[in-house]
Amino acid sequence: MLPNVCADITAKLVPPRRERTCPRAVKRARHNSYRVKKPGERSIRHSGPPTVTIRALQPRAA
Repeated sequence: MLPNVCADITAKLVPPRRERTCPRAVKRARHNSYRVKKPGERSIRHSGPPTVTIRALQPRAA
């Protein structure tokens, strides 16, 4: 029973998505603080996933 359920779950995984960034915008102005989308405005497309860089903290003098 459990292997069948696991097989059903893994068969319905979400397909990979394209890399994009969409800043928060609304099509029509309402009573909120989001900017209004301009005609012909497109989202930003990226060639790959974001890269994460972890930097060491510099010790501060007390």
